[in-house]
Amino acid sequence: MDRNDRLKRLQFRSHHRGVREADLMIGGYFERWHDSWSDDEMDWFEALLEEQDVDIMAWALGTASVPARWQGELMQRLQRLDYIKHSE
Repeated sequence: MDRNDRLKRLQFRSHHRGVREADLMIGGYFERWHDSWSDDEMDWFEALLEEQDVDIMAWALGTASVPARWQGELMQRLQRLDYIKHSE
């Protein structure tokens, strides 16, 4: 699969999680960072999407410890929550 098709697939999956809060958090993260991702970073994100929304959100919000496999710069970016757009 070429890069553009893969990104389109990841975009859809990140915005259609089933829980509105997860759509905003994970979809917002995708929108903020996907342009700069390497193949390894896309692999990380694609694998992360296999996790449960409640787990991803707990790791991002700091209410649960992040498993070693997910620790690193990409998770730290997710935890900043500075990519979520608020409607006013």
